[in-house]
This record gives sequence, C-alpha cells and structure tokens, in this order.
Amino acid sequence: MDNSMDRYLGQMLDNRYEILEIIGSGGMAVVYKALCHRLNRYVAVKILRDEYANDPEFREHFRAESQAVAMLSHPNIVAVYDYSKDLSCQYIVMELIEGITLKQYMQKKGALRWREALHFATQIAKALSHAHSKGIIHRDIKPQNIMVCKDGSIKVADFGIADLETETDSNSKETMGSIHYISPEQAHGEAADARADIYSLGVVMYEMLTGHLPYDGETVEAIAVQRMSGALTPPGEINPDIPPRLEDITLNAMESDPKQRYQTAEELADDLEAFCKIQLAAESDAVESVDDAAYLAQAKRLQCEAEKKRYKKGKVRSRKVSTLSGFALIVIFILAIMAFLFHFWLKDIFTEGQRVTVPYFIGEQSEDVINSKAYSATFSFHVTMAVDPNTPEGQIIGQKPEANRSIALGSKPIDIELTVSTGIVKTKMPNMVNHEAREAADALTKLGFVPKTKLVSSDTITAGYVVSTDPSANEEVATGSTVYLSVSGGPEVKEVTMPNLLGETKDAAIQKLAALKLQVGSVSEVESDYDAGTVVWQNVAAGEKLAENTVVYLKISSGPKGSTAMESGG
Repeated sequence: MDNSMDRYLGQMLDNRYEILEIIGSGGMAVVYKALCHRLNRYVAVKILRDEYANDPEFREHFRAESQAVAMLSHPNIVAVYDYSKDLSCQYIVMELIEGITLKQYMQKKGALRWREALHFATQIAKALSHAHSKGIIHRDIKPQNIMVCKDGSIKVADFGIADLETETDSNSKETMGSIHYISPEQAHGEAADARADIYSLGVVMYEMLTGHLPYDGETVEAIAVQRMSGALTPPGEINPDIPPRLEDITLNAMESDPKQRYQTAEELADDLEAFCKIQLAAESDAVESVDDAAYLAQAKRLQCEAEKKRYKKGKVRSRKVSTLSGFALIVIFILAIMAFLFHFWLKDIFTEGQRVTVPYFIGEQSEDVINSKAYSATFSFHVTMAVDPNTPEGQIIGQKPEANRSIALGSKPIDIELTVSTGIVKTKMPNMVNHEAREAADALTKLGFVPKTKLVSSDTITAGYVVSTDPSANEEVATGSTVYLSVSGGPEVKEVTMPNLLGETKDAAIQKLAALKLQVGSVSEVESDYDAGTVVWQNVAAGEKLAENTVVYLKISSGPKGSTAMESGG
C-alpha cells in the first residue's frame, strides 16, 4: 500500500468527515472508515490516489461519474451520499457496509446451494436493472465488487466508477481478476452497453453454482481461445443438483453474442423470480401463493425454453425407432393388460369351485378380525401399521382386496392385507427455523408429520429457508398431523410516502426522513427569499412512493443574497 495515503488518517475532510482507519485498497483509490459529524453516522470514504487526483481530465471524469451515481437509489446498491468539490482531495462518501465481498464468501463456502445463488443473483439483477434505467453501466461486475451483508442481502458497489479503475490500471491484480468476468465485446475493445453487465452476472452465477469459473486463464488471450473453442462445461455436469431451468437462465446470460443474451437486466430478474416462485410452488402445496398470472406466464415461458433443446434431441432419437419396434411395444402392452386382467379378475370367473365374498373389515378392531374363528380357515391376514391421528389405535383403516370382491377359494387361504391405525402418538415438534425448506420437510416426514409450505417475505431469512412453523418448536403434536412451514421468498421492498419538507428546518426534515427510514444525502445551501435554515427543495416530490433506505437530497435556504450565510450543508 502507498504509505503516503496514511496522511489522511485522523484528518477532517470538508469539516465534516473524520477519517478513522483504512478498510480497503485498490489500484486507483484507498477506502477509509470515517465518521460523518454532521449526521453522526459511520460512512466509507474512497479517496483517489495522488497520481489520479492530479490529472484534471480524470478528475473531471470521476466527478461526473460520482454525481451521476449519487442519484441511484436502490436497496441492492451501495448508496453514494456525497462527493468532493475540493480540488486538493478527490473522494466520494458511500454507505458503510457490514459484511464481506461475495468473493470472500465463496472462498469460505465453495459452491453455493442453488437457492442461495438464486437469491443473490436476483438481487444483483434488480440492482443492474435500476442502474441501467438511469443510463449507468457498471462494466466491472465481479464477486469482488459485490457485498454480502450480515442479513443475507446483497449490495453492488462501484457503479459507474469501477470501469475508471479498469481503464487506468490494466496491469493491476484487481483488473487481472476482472478478465474472467468481462464480456467478449469488452475483451475485444468494443463499446459495451448494458448487456455487458448481464454477461458478467452470468459468469458470477456460474461461479456461485459450481464453485468454478467457466473459462480459466491468466490472460485475455487465453480466455478468448477457450471461449472460441466452446470449451464450456455446463453447470449441471459439475453440480447435478442445479435445476435445468436455472442452468438455462445462466447460460442464456453468458451467450457470447450480445444479441443472443438477455437484452435487459429486468428481463433476467423477471425470469429468476418466476423460476423461484414456480420452483418453490412445485415443492409445496402452496400453489395459491404463486397463482399470480404474470409469474405463471413467466414460468410457463421458462419451462418451454428449458425443454426446447431436450425436445429437439428427443425428436431426433425418436425418428430412429422403426415402425416394427413401435408395433412390438403395442403388442407387449396389450399382452400385459390381458395378463393383469386375467390374474385379478378373469381367473376367478373361469376357476371352478367354491367362491367367497370378501367382507368389509374397515372400522373393525384388527385383533378381533385376525383372531376370529369365522375368518381363520378362509383368510390369511397381513397387517401394515399406518399413522392416522383421527382413528383410534388398532382400528382397520384400509384393506386389499377391497370389500365385496368375489374370489374363488383354493387349497390355500385368501391373502388379505389390512392397514391398521397406530392411534394418536404425540411427538415433540423440532426447531426447523432457518433450515433449508426441503431438508426441513424431509425431517418432518421422517417423524411422521405431513409438511405443507407457504411462501412469505423475509428481510432476515435467505430465500428457500424456513421462517416459522405452525405448530412451533417444542410443542407436543400428534404424529400424522399437518405441519405448516412458512418459507422465505426473500426480502420485501417496503414503500413509504415522501413527506412535504418545504419550509421545515433542516433538523426537523432530517428527523422526518429518519422516522420513515429514508437516508439523507448531501444537504446544500442556496440563496433564496425564504427564511435561512429552511428547506426550499427536495429531489423527491411530496406524495411520491419510494423504497425504504432511499437517499434523499435537500437544499437549505441561506437567506436572500447578501445576508449572512449559515454553516455550509454540503
């Protein structure tokens, strides 16, 4: 690390940001933890290294990008609160994230479970969709630029700024790490649009699902050769647990030709969400929670696309089956049906001798039936126990053959299978919260319960994991009872209504925003005829709906021109 950057430790930037410690370093800048004394909160401050801060052209580019990114507002994007206006020190002020990078997370865990990878990929796709809608392209999506928060949510960092670092330091370790994720058009030096970010996300998805990079090499040329040779191992061959439709989505995002990729991040996010909904619904009985027409339409389209390749391969194979083979299969099928009918029905009709009608045993006590002298010479009973919390112990709840069946009596007794209730047996409900839903359902089934699931939103539990159970843990529950699992479908973005802050004092405005869980960005002063210290402008109109944690920017009146200005709010 450049020791000259230590000089900022302990300094107060713009009489507002106290630099506390270094928390990260790159080829272009150093990131510090700082305390904002104006809003009394910790932030991250990214300061340009001297060689870039002294370049007027680069400095202007940095300022323009920072200003644009500061207008982004999305729960899955690291918020930019402020940027330097001082020529002596170029920096941006960002949200301080408590967590680790996705790269560090994968290094600890290896390949992620597909549900967790899906949860992460959906959040990244939504972040890209928001940025692209504002005309901002990341150009360097990779696990090192993605933060995993302690609550399981994802934050994408360095929007609009990461590509500056790539352009200025093509030989750095950070940039070498980007080679594996950049799109083919970027590698060829062509202009990259939003579809380049989609390709990079596809590579990240591949790596999360398999624990491996799709193309591995130490140079752009080596990776380009692998791409051209088509030496890509499908994710499902590395990890057979990956659902085919999720594999298809990943490979679609990674298409070398931009025209063959998803054309928008929103389209990719929609497919990921539709797949998640239909997959969870397919694994549960909670179809009513995913019956939204839009999602089912998306899911149907996904399923059709996923089966196209398999259909084509199957069609080719089917042409090789001769007419004679097909005819032979039909003959075998007919013979099998005839044998079945004869064994179970016709055999009795053509067999001479005494015939017996099977009694109706259901509802009787099994011991009474088995020990009955009236039945012992005619029937041979075989008992299977089954859990039925609504039927007393020992009572017959099923029989084969069914009652009133006429069967010829031979030299041996007629076999009768009886299904007998175990009665009401209580078992302590285990704690299934924060367990993967499929594993929880399997565990409950082994205990004799009947699990049913429903989707709920959760800000703290990863999608596909259990949020709560009914009955709850440690309750005594009758074996065979239905147990309901509430399964996380991921966090729900909560919306609030923007208040009217015009005419409020700065402190009152900040308190109102905080009460609504809205963030405060830069607060600047402007001359106006309004009373000094009151809000005269807000970047979001009153009454507009916006997500919690959205960054709001304010302008405060410094009074009419020529009056004494209040302390700078920028």
